[in-house]
Amino acid sequence: MLSFEDDVTPAPNPAYRPVPRPSAPGPENPEADLKSRRVRVEDKRVINGQADVNQLVPFKYKWAWEKYLAGCANHWMPQEVGMSRDISQWKDPNALSDDERLIIKRNLGFFVTADSLAANNIVLGTYRHITAPECRQYLLRQAFEEAIHTHAYQYIVESLGLNEGEIFNMYHEIPSIRDKDEFLIPFIDTLTDPVFKTGTPEDDQTLLRSLVVFACIMEGIFFYVGFAQILALGRQNKMTGAAEQYQYILRDESMHCNFGIDLINTIKLENPHLWTPEFREEIRGLMRKGVELEYRYAEDTMPRGVLGLNAGQFKEYLRFIANRRCQQIGLDELYPGANNPFPWMSEMIDLKKEKNFFETRVTEYQTGGALSWD
Repeated sequence: MLSFEDDVTPAPNPAYRPVPRPSAPGPENPEADLKSRRVRVEDKRVINGQADVNQLVPFKYKWAWEKYLAGCANHWMPQEVGMSRDISQWKDPNALSDDERLIIKRNLGFFVTADSLAANNIVLGTYRHITAPECRQYLLRQAFEEAIHTHAYQYIVESLGLNEGEIFNMYHEIPSIRDKDEFLIPFIDTLTDPVFKTGTPEDDQTLLRSLVVFACIMEGIFFYVGFAQILALGRQNKMTGAAEQYQYILRDESMHCNFGIDLINTIKLENPHLWTPEFREEIRGLMRKGVELEYRYAEDTMPRGVLGLNAGQFKEYLRFIANRRCQQIGLDELYPGANNPFPWMSEMIDLKKEKNFFETRVTEYQTGGALSWD
C-alpha cells in the first residue's frame, strides 16, 4: 500500500569499525590539526558513530534530511479543522449508530495513548542511540508531530464533550487496547533505560529489534485498523472534521513508518552481522504477534459489520500490510496471496488526490513546499 523509497545510502564499509577521534591540536601546526578534526562523510554512521553529532553537514543520509524538510513543509494544527458538524452529528441520536459511536470512542482511547508512547520512545530512547545528525533532525520533527497527534485526539474528545476519564483510561481498562500497549512497552522501556547503550552485537540487535517493533508494527500495523475505520466514516459524510484530522495524521505516520524503515535498512547495511537468520525469524514472529493483536482490536471495535466493513476484511488487510512491512525490511512474506480489501486507503495517503476533502478545508495546506512520496 505504501511505497518504500529505496533511497538508503550504502556505507563505504559495511563492517562496524569505530572511527578514532583525532587527538587535540599540536603546537607545531595547530591550524592543520584543527582542520583534521572536521567531520568527513565516511566518518558518519547511524549507530555507534564516532563523528561529532553536532555537525549536520556534510550530508551522508540525504533521505533523512529530505523527510525532515517534507515534514516541515506539511505542518498542520488541529484547531484549524472545524468540528461544528461533528458536534452536531454526535449530539443527534439518529446521526450515528451505536456501533459507529463505539468505533469513535475506542479509536480515541487507543490513539491518545499510543502517540504519547511514540513521543516518549523517540525523545527518551531512540534519539540518544542514533549518531547520524541528519536522522536526529528528523526524529526531532517526528516527536513534535506525535505531540500534534495527541493534541488532535484531545481536541476531538473535548469538542464532542466525551468523558475524558473514560477515553484516557481505555489503555488500562479495555483488553484489546491494553494488550497492544503491553506488547509495545517492553521494547520502549529497553531504549529509555538510562543504563542501556549500544556498542556490542547483542545490544545493537536490541536497538534494531525495538526499531522494527516501533516502525513496522506500532506505526506500520497497529494504527491501520483505526485509520481505516475513521476514514470510512468520513467517506460516508460522517464525523468529517475528525476524519480530516485522521487523514493528516495518516500522512504523517506514513512518513514516520517510511523513515523508520529507511533507518532499519541503513543499520542493516552498515552492520550486516546483526541480520542473522535467527534474528530474522524472531522479527517474523513479532510481526505475526502484531497482526494477531491488531485483529483482536478489529473484532473488539467491530462486533458487527458497519460502514461496509467487518472484522474479517481486516484480517486480510492486516496480512496484506504485514507482507508489505516484511518486504520493506528484506523478509519473506508471512501471508502469501494476501490482498488489499481497502484500495481507497492508498489514495487517502496522498492528500493531493482529494481536492475538497469532505468539503471542509483545503487539503493541500502547506507551509513551504509540496509533499511528494516519490
